Amino acid sequence: MRVVFAPDSFKGTITAADAARALADGWREKDPDAELVLRPMADGGEGTVAAFEAAVPGAQRMPVTVDGPAGRPVDTSWLLLPASEEAPHGTAVIDLASTSGIELLDELRPWDADTSGFGQAIAAALDHGVSRLVLGIGSSASTDGGTGMLRALGARFVTAAGAEAGPGARGLTEIARIDLRGLRTAPETLVLSDVTNPLTGPRGAAEVFGPQKGLTDAADRASVDAALTNLADLLGLDAGTPGAGAAGGVGGALVAWGARLLPGAGEVARLIGLADAIAGADVVVTGEGSYDGQSGDGKVPSFVAAVAADAGARAALVAGRIAADSDTSLFTAAVSLTEVAGSAASALSDPARWLRVAGRMLAERA
Repeated sequence: MRVVFAPDSFKGTITAADAARALADGWREKDPDAELVLRPMADGGEGTVAAFEAAVPGAQRMPVTVDGPAGRPVDTSWLLLPASEEAPHGTAVIDLASTSGIELLDELRPWDADTSGFGQAIAAALDHGVSRLVLGIGSSASTDGGTGMLRALGARFVTAAGAEAGPGARGLTEIARIDLRGLRTAPETLVLSDVTNPLTGPRGAAEVFGPQKGLTDAADRASVDAALTNLADLLGLDAGTPGAGAAGGVGGALVAWGARLLPGAGEVARLIGLADAIAGADVVVTGEGSYDGQSGDGKVPSFVAAVAADAGARAALVAGRIAADSDTSLFTAAVSLTEVAGSAASALSDPARWLRVAGRMLAERA
């Protein structure tokens, strides 16, 4: 039997690569003769770098220290993929989560958290001479419109008084002029995101995602939304561009830089060769932390299930929790770690243990 393990990360508890390994270990306990293939997935958020590292032979971690979302140094890395016909000097994979992500904050900082670290990691990859960038922009900590990132790449943001605008959303509201003469030239740049929200308006970055980052007051969100509108005008960006509102406006800033926004799960799958790995498989196991009513809309589990169906393989789901409003009809089996462990607290405290149990359970049912 050939079994492919292609979960997303279980956000905040275990990476996709470790989740895939734990599921495979559990399956092997029951079926030691099975051919097990690990293809951890991501959609542009947490675990994007790890997913590529696990799937691409010769991938190399490149350490870098950046200014995190609160301005404190963060030791992280970007991933160098080997040279290819498409990228003769290699491809850099960088995720915002590990450089400017919300998990790097001890407390929410809605006004001064920014994306400088993400831009610094991009600059380090450009200094290395890569031909292509693959950027995952999930799990942002800020609503700075990508200004911190662009500043690290050479842009200047100036107030009406001629001073440098400050960092974060507070600085965003101060911008009167932009100087892009020092902005570095973008190579081929692919941006991975599962968000299609525009930059501004009722479905924009401030209104929809701002509360998650601490912008809980409606007047504050309106102020930041107006600042994002001003930023779009200064950058010559259509604020209604689908995906421009991703990561607090980083999506729009990257479009203005010359990047292409792409559906995260689909592009990760293409770049790691997921379809080839699934071809000939009997079972494909996928999963995520919380499988709910939104999981069918381009998220990793539903995407992987569709690829499995095209290949004639059975798809199985493992999730930290499976909500009552979710549709699991895509899967021949579904396991909730909360149910297996007896409580959410137990599942969260040792996810690797319960993923191994889930893997063994699925092997028994196969």
